[in-house]
Amino acid sequence: MKLFQRLLVAPAALGLISPIAANATEINLNEIANYSDVENIELANSFDSDQPNKSLLLAGGEGLADTDSYDGGFSETTTASFSVDFAIGAVDGRGTTTTITDGDEDLQATYGFQIDLNTSFTGEDSLDISLDAGNGNGSLGEFDLNGPATTDAANEITASDILTVDGISYTFPLGGATAFVGDNTDGSMLFTTACVYGGPSNTLDDCGNVTAGITGGGLSIGAAYDFDNGFTTAFGAQFSETGIATDETDDSYALNAAYISDSYGASITYANIEDGNDNDTYMAFNGYYSFDNGLNISAGYEIGDLDNAAATVDETEAYFVGINGEVGPGELGAAAGTAGRMVETATGIPDRMMYEIYYSYAVNDGMTITPLIYTVEADPGETGDLDETGIMVKTSFSF
Repeated sequence: MKLFQRLLVAPAALGLISPIAANATEINLNEIANYSDVENIELANSFDSDQPNKSLLLAGGEGLADTDSYDGGFSETTTASFSVDFAIGAVDGRGTTTTITDGDEDLQATYGFQIDLNTSFTGEDSLDISLDAGNGNGSLGEFDLNGPATTDAANEITASDILTVDGISYTFPLGGATAFVGDNTDGSMLFTTACVYGGPSNTLDDCGNVTAGITGGGLSIGAAYDFDNGFTTAFGAQFSETGIATDETDDSYALNAAYISDSYGASITYANIEDGNDNDTYMAFNGYYSFDNGLNISAGYEIGDLDNAAATVDETEAYFVGINGEVGPGELGAAAGTAGRMVETATGIPDRMMYEIYYSYAVNDGMTITPLIYTVEADPGETGDLDETGIMVKTSFSF
């Protein structure tokens, strides 16, 4: 297959992107105007213009506009941020069987795009909306890029490049606490997980808190309280929009408590997740320590109990340990842990392990390049060839 030879194309591709991005700077239209020989340039409908556009008529449509009032910009308390990710890489072994190789070994590329809108009405609240698009998932899914909008039963991409609403939430003060309500928003949005590992992969960035930190909800609500001495507590819940807290739908409830200091932290998260007539429970423990030299060590461990399952197959387990810190001009990190949540079988809990190493380098304030190498090793008792190795490079832009 010559996987690694194909990855030689990655630096070349990044070489084409980097010169373009390196010349991208913030444009100040007012400063440009100062260099013009024209004494007064009016930019209609610009964010900096206090005057409305005086000509709202369409060509040939004189008299159609009955007003010259037009705001043309955000309110003073509204902000927008944008991000774009490009990834290129290949995975050796994904989808292989014991007899043939039919995985995603080809060199592939994908992208993700996101817009985050934030506004406040009182100065203490926040309305947040996230819009995204992309053709992520597939063999480069470890980078967790946005998209696709639709997949089939086999998790194959059936639609992509579609702009979707990825979440809406409203956060506000409630007594001495902070509360939120949202749709398509994680119920654990206000939780504090004691982990400072910043890995780019989709699997190990959970820090071992795979299921207890409830995610992917329909209607979500929650609240958090900060004791102002390092201790915080939080509650979160997720419901189906078409049956809120009813017996016919599956709901999730979780509690979180944490202590965070200048150099270390610890947290515990408990969740009750309904699955039909079952109430599965999960508990996750997380902690980290930061050394004076900038090195950080994070660890996490989660156990679960599957309600009404047989005694030989009713447990789940996940664990993780990661290390990261500044090395040269960027951040170097490495981690090891289970490849997600491991569910007990008749022969015990599988020990399917994942290992990764990455280096995140900021080219400038708006551009970061992150190469990632990871490998997944199947438990010796598992059937089939579940090993895989991936090499990827992601270029991220924020503006």
